[in-house]
Amino acid sequence: MSDKIRILIADDHTIFRSGLNLLLSSEVDLEVVGEAKDGMAAVEMAASLHPDVVLMDVGMPGLNGLDATRQIRARLPEVNILVLTMHRSDEYFFQMLEAGAAGYLLKGAETNELINAVRAVARGDVFLYPSMARRLVQEYLSQSPSQGSAAAHLTEREREILKLIAEGFSNGEIADRLVISPSTVHSHRANLMRKLELGSRHELVQYARQKGLIGGS
Repeated sequence: MSDKIRILIADDHTIFRSGLNLLLSSEVDLEVVGEAKDGMAAVEMAASLHPDVVLMDVGMPGLNGLDATRQIRARLPEVNILVLTMHRSDEYFFQMLEAGAAGYLLKGAETNELINAVRAVARGDVFLYPSMARRLVQEYLSQSPSQGSAAAHLTEREREILKLIAEGFSNGEIADRLVISPSTVHSHRANLMRKLELGSRHELVQYARQKGLIGGS
């Protein structure tokens, strides 16, 4: 990517926003184009600034991060939302994914995780904090046959690989962890994606959302 990734920070804590701005701006490929102190400001600034990524807090006064995400995604589907929050609850996690967030990161994450997450969602990928990714996969695999019959036909190895894919591991990393060849991982992944009618990591979340496997209702 030749141009810098344009970022809008939405958080109600001024000091936290300032710290994020300094951190992100120190990266040669990142540029903070604005700071919003609440959800309404985030929606308005996203419309005027057209950032590549919005770093969105969940709990903000007035319009919260969930509703702001819904509004931004409805008006500006090309803008990617990365949730950056202190909330670990499944309720917020699944609701933000349903609203259209492309990533979910906890404020206790390491600096390099935040930078990697911004870059990932900017290029259209999904980035989930590892513990949250595990919750998504567990929720998906625990569905009843009527809700997730395809998952019921997965082998134990396919379930294991699905879990690692959702956690962000590459084929080579999965091969190393499971002590199998990359070609075997590729074969398992092909079978997995065929059974679930998926084509990428991003579609794991999209499939779960479309089939009603995640969400607050």
